[in-house]
Amino acid sequence: MPLGLCNGTARMPDGAGREKPLYTAFQTPKNFAQAQKSHWCECMYDHSKIISYRCEGFCFVFFPLWSLEFGADPLTHKRATSETMWSTQASVLGWWILLFQMAHRVTGGLPCNRKYFGRDSIVCVCNSTYCDTYDPVSLPPAGFFTKYESSKTGKRLAQSQGTFQDRTFMPDIVLALEPTQWYQTVKGFGGSVTDSASINILSLTPETQSNLLRSYFSEDGIEYNVIRLPMASCDFSMRLYTYADWSNDYELKHFSLVEEDVKMKIPLVHRAKAMSKKPISLFASPWTAPIWMKTNHDWKGKGSLKGDPGNRVHKTWANYFIRFLDEYAKHNLTFWALTAGNEPTAGLLANYPFQCLGFTPEQQRDFIALDLGPALANSSYRDTRLIILDDNRVNLPHWAKVVLSEDSQARRYIHGIGVHWYLDFIAPIDDTVGITHEMFPDYFLFSTEACAGAQFWERDVILGDWDRGNQYSRSILENLNHNVIGWMDWNLALDLEGGPNWAKNYVDSPIIVDVASDTFYKQPMFYHMAHFSKFIPEGSQRVGLSSIKKSGACCLEYVALIRPDGAAVVVVLNRSPRSISFGLSDTMGLIVTDIPPNSIQTYLWRRE
Repeated sequence: MPLGLCNGTARMPDGAGREKPLYTAFQTPKNFAQAQKSHWCECMYDHSKIISYRCEGFCFVFFPLWSLEFGADPLTHKRATSETMWSTQASVLGWWILLFQMAHRVTGGLPCNRKYFGRDSIVCVCNSTYCDTYDPVSLPPAGFFTKYESSKTGKRLAQSQGTFQDRTFMPDIVLALEPTQWYQTVKGFGGSVTDSASINILSLTPETQSNLLRSYFSEDGIEYNVIRLPMASCDFSMRLYTYADWSNDYELKHFSLVEEDVKMKIPLVHRAKAMSKKPISLFASPWTAPIWMKTNHDWKGKGSLKGDPGNRVHKTWANYFIRFLDEYAKHNLTFWALTAGNEPTAGLLANYPFQCLGFTPEQQRDFIALDLGPALANSSYRDTRLIILDDNRVNLPHWAKVVLSEDSQARRYIHGIGVHWYLDFIAPIDDTVGITHEMFPDYFLFSTEACAGAQFWERDVILGDWDRGNQYSRSILENLNHNVIGWMDWNLALDLEGGPNWAKNYVDSPIIVDVASDTFYKQPMFYHMAHFSKFIPEGSQRVGLSSIKKSGACCLEYVALIRPDGAAVVVVLNRSPRSISFGLSDTMGLIVTDIPPNSIQTYLWRRE
């Protein structure tokens, strides 16, 4: 009889609600034939209360191992004799060996619980009792590769494996790994714990909160390793505040964190760090100084710090950064980096609608040289990285040329340049980020903020929109291929409106929370992020990936990296409406594959 195989997690039939791994075998021609009928299939056995599983490629179906361990026939659940028990258990032991031999043909984790918001507009629904998960990343055997695929038609990190081939057949398009061409080392990927994100996460029941945080930070999630934190309020807060709103408090005697920090953001960051198997790096950005320090005495609109760099106000503002680090350190949180200020050009605009603090590049240079740089250097945070700009890349290379010029006294305190994506459509990356890297190769480039739905002509939240996922992946690929070391999403979670926030500045997010039903929706953007964050750990280094085309144009977008464990990872995006066949070439041979329309793939393999 044909054999059924599956893997995943099943609920114990003892009523305790415990879960245990599900890896075993049985003989059942009926279910096996049924499994062969479609590319996707579900494995279900009512008596054992197995949760549904999805298997890609060739589907194998299991009954639970404990049904055999206790001497029950897998089809009838009747008690077996000692002789049949022994033969059954011996058979299972043999099939265990077969399972590991065939493991490259099955996929684990829990599948997406799909919900449609129109044709091909798919989200994955999570609640307190169920959320899709993915196996921890493991390298395939030598000579094999693992492929992960997500698509507009509904695949979400679908996993399959194959083998390298010789080069007797070469597709029209071949992407050849160039391991001797080394570029930047990656820091990582992540999102921001804003007040709004915290409110949304904490509005869920504890179990649903845990599922959301695990989705982002655990090894059965997408393994974010960087978190951005606003220093005090931003547009995604419910009120306007800083940590030093007592007028003329130049000594910062009244400086203190607020409930948004102590009761929301800090506990959430600790929970995320506890769930992660990888170190999580934090960086922080201030939106505004206390209004008593500002020329316009207002949170928003055109306004800068009073006076000139080096004066009492600027010194106090620099010490504000140090006090922030001090207070978070008391809560056992330390920071990898700080930015000198979020979007400093916003504070140069009249009637800007939410918190901002204006700096020209000359003002930022002098503030760092005279105030912020020395404050950090003379503190216990001298190793904290300092990032300039933290604004749209249209400001490059001019901003960097001013702040990092050869005669600048600020450059010795600076480590990197932060960019946002909101005006990318008028600022080609070659003319901005590309030139900046050529001019200042010793300073890292980091994409510190991005979100969909931010432009006035865009809808705020579009549930299940695949094109917004494409926008994320296209930006990440473009940035990685121009020496950027990481890419940050904005809010980790928003509500159905795209908030809440005091400024009514609603936007989209990879996770949308429906508080009324205690559920959250994982958007296509979430899975596009996963194709990078889960498979490209910190310390990975980009390498060359050249395209060899026999004929025609190629509309694929791609990047290649070597991970710290020596494995190769390649991400390929196809935004076109047609399937494209191509090859991936490395020293051990050729992967002959194809990528469906509107899909993204990640390939992983051991290198010789």
